[in-house]
Amino acid sequence: MNNEKLYRVISHGGAGSLALGIIVLVTGVVSGTLMIVNGARLLKQKYQITL
Repeated sequence: MNNEKLYRVISHGGAGSLALGIIVLVTGVVSGTLMIVNGARLLKQKYQITL
């Protein structure tokens, strides 16, 4: 009986960790892309002002 309970806890913990890891990965990629695009826009506007 104890082994079954331990197996369930471990499998739920593993699935939760996997799901959280995927969410963090996607969020990181999206936020990094947005930061690069925003930085490029700011640099473009800077050059338009100084010229």
